[in-house]
Amino acid sequence: MKNKLYLLLLVTVITMSCGSKKDSETTEVKKITSIESPAGANAEEPNLVKGLDGNLYMSWIERNEKMASLYFSKWEGEKWSNPEKIAEGDDWFVNWADYPAIAVNKSGDMIAHYLQKSDTGTYTYDVKLVAKRAFSDEWSAPIKLHSDTVNAEHGFVSMQPLEDDSFFLSWLDGRNTASNEGGHHGHGNGAMTIRAAVLDTDLTILSESELDSRVCDCCQTSAAVTTNGPIVTYRDRSEDEIRDMSIVRLVDGQWTSAQNIYADGWNIAGCPVNGPKTAAMENNLAIAWFSAPEGEAQVKVIFSNDGGASFGNPVKLDEGNAVGRVDIELLNENKAIVSWLEGENIVAAMVSTNGEVIQRYNIATTSQSRGSGFPQIAIHNNKLMVAWTDVDSKSIKMGYLNMLN
Repeated sequence: MKNKLYLLLLVTVITMSCGSKKDSETTEVKKITSIESPAGANAEEPNLVKGLDGNLYMSWIERNEKMASLYFSKWEGEKWSNPEKIAEGDDWFVNWADYPAIAVNKSGDMIAHYLQKSDTGTYTYDVKLVAKRAFSDEWSAPIKLHSDTVNAEHGFVSMQPLEDDSFFLSWLDGRNTASNEGGHHGHGNGAMTIRAAVLDTDLTILSESELDSRVCDCCQTSAAVTTNGPIVTYRDRSEDEIRDMSIVRLVDGQWTSAQNIYADGWNIAGCPVNGPKTAAMENNLAIAWFSAPEGEAQVKVIFSNDGGASFGNPVKLDEGNAVGRVDIELLNENKAIVSWLEGENIVAAMVSTNGEVIQRYNIATTSQSRGSGFPQIAIHNNKLMVAWTDVDSKSIKMGYLNMLN
C-alpha cells in the first residue's frame, strides 16, 4: 500500500455492457430510510456482518488521539444494541481500505480481527484475533493469525463461520516480500501471497494453507461458503502485471489452482486497492468487482450455479463514472444486489442471473476520498441495510431500503 500502489482510477467513460442489460431500467424509486448509528464520535470503517445465529451485526473503529478502539453492535429489530468494546490499542495500523471485522457462528460465539504494528516500518503489521464465547462477556487475549515472524504486511482479512462452529479466514500475507532487517513491503525477493486457515472457537489454528504465491498487494480478499465448501476470491497478479480477479475452491479437502473469473486484461503496475466481494447461497455464487482495462473504469457482476467451477457472462453495472468499492448480497438464487461508488454517489442495482438489471437505487452522496472508506450492505429481514463513513461529520451514517415494496 505504498503511494505508487494507491491508484484509484476515477475515469468517466461510457462502455458497452458485457452481458445483457435492459434499456428500461428505473432509477431511484425507493429512498433510503435513515437509522440512528450506534457509533460514537470519530467513528469510521463500518462492517456489516450476518451471523450464522441469524442476527445482523456491525463493527467499527473509533479513534481518540493515538488510541483506536474496535466496537460492535447487534441489530435488535428496530434499533442497534448498545455498543460493546472488543479491543483497543495505541499501536494499531488503522487503514481506510483494510478494516477490522467480526464473525459469528451458529452458537453465537464471536471472533474479531484488527491490525497491530509489528515494527517501525510503515507497512509492518500483524493480524491479531480475539474471541468471545456466547456464554461469556469477556474477550480473549489476542493471538497472531499467521505463523510467520517476518515484520511485513499482513491484512485484508475475510472471515466466515462454518457449520461445525469453526471459522474460516483468508488474508494477504507478505512474509515473502520483506526481510526482518527492513520490513518494507516490496523490497524483498518474493511476492504477496494469499493464505487461509481454519480456527476453532478457542482460536486454535486447525489448518493453514497457501492459496496463491503471487497476488495483488493491497486489495481486499473475499470469502464465502458454498454447499461444496469455502471459496476465496481476490485480485490476482501475473508476471506481466495483469491484475484480474481469481477464485480458489476447497474441493474434497484440496485447494484448486487459481481460476480466472473473467479476463478483463487490466494491466496496471500498482495496486488499485479495490478487491472483489462475493455472496453465496448453497452453490449459487455472485461476485462483484472493479476493473479499468484500457482506462475504462467498470463495475461488473458475474454468477455461478456450481459453486464457482464455472461462470456465465459478466454484467456491467456502472453508468460511466465508476470508482468501485463494491459490496454484494444475494436476494435468492436468481437475484443479487450490488452496491458501489459512482462518482460521489453510493448506488446499488438489483440484477438477475440472466443479466437483467431490474432496479437501480441512489442511496447517498459521499466523498471519493479515502476517508469515506468502503460502503457496506447486508440483507436482513427483507431490508437492505447500508452503512458508510461520513467524512464531514467524522461519523457513521446508516439506513435501509425495504425490499418488499
